[in-house]
Amino acid sequence: MKNFRLWAATAALCFAAPVAAATPALPDADPAMWKVADEDTTIYLFGTFHALDGKSDWFNDEVKAAFDKSDELVIEALVPEDPGTMQPIVMKYALDSSGKPLSSKLSPEGQKQLAAGLAAMGAPPTAFDKFKPFFASLTFAAVGMQKMGLAADKGAEQSLRSAAKTAGKPVSAIEDVEFQIGMFDRIPEAEQLAMLEELLKSMDEIPTEMAQLLSAWNRGDAESFKAFMDKSEGQGPAAYKVIFSDRNATWAEWIDKRLDKPGTVFMAVGTGHLAGKDSVQQMLEQRKIKAVRAN
Repeated sequence: MKNFRLWAATAALCFAAPVAAATPALPDADPAMWKVADEDTTIYLFGTFHALDGKSDWFNDEVKAAFDKSDELVIEALVPEDPGTMQPIVMKYALDSSGKPLSSKLSPEGQKQLAAGLAAMGAPPTAFDKFKPFFASLTFAAVGMQKMGLAADKGAEQSLRSAAKTAGKPVSAIEDVEFQIGMFDRIPEAEQLAMLEELLKSMDEIPTEMAQLLSAWNRGDAESFKAFMDKSEGQGPAAYKVIFSDRNATWAEWIDKRLDKPGTVFMAVGTGHLAGKDSVQQMLEQRKIKAVRAN
């Protein structure tokens, strides 16, 4: 479940309140982007990093030019500006009605690591007992990511939304927030528990591994993400299907239908969805639609 703990870490920060951040003069970055087009429609497919540290300038060159030429921005989900509106949605899926404490479902070692992790957060040992494993994973991952200085309000989606608002471009989403939270609940509990135990066991490794992925994103190194995705499937096939392959197929269908309408679209989704054998591009290929690298 090693790679899923990293995905959980980035996903955990997607639900922070969107706040636009200023962009100082920073080292240049060139994250990967693809293009799908027919005679009257162009869709730029940009791979995002949901939580960033604000230490690189990626919104420039080909990415900025493609955004400026686009009529609209499409992202995965529109996170509410008021984080308080998220709580009822999260609780709907995160609370465990079985009556069995989360800690009792873990291995003895997992129970020790859970207690230690909660103590480090200043929380009581029973803090997660009424919650499902995925919620604990997302919470621990978010804390770890925040310690690295990675935040959703510095992420690619928030920068793009701010730019779209300034430019008067419409912004829409291919999923809603409830769907995104609910998908974690669709992962079988056994894999949720394995993900949590792996996360607790390997918290110290996340900064190094996440830094490697962030560096690859800045370079536009799609091959590094391909290796990440290829490993993920073997380590958590059910979670991989729910989080990646099923959604990628749905998004490819959306792109296929959108090609019927003239215009130019800037579509921004997590880079992990644009890498590996079940990527959006591969799903498009099955529909006889070619996605070409645009930078």
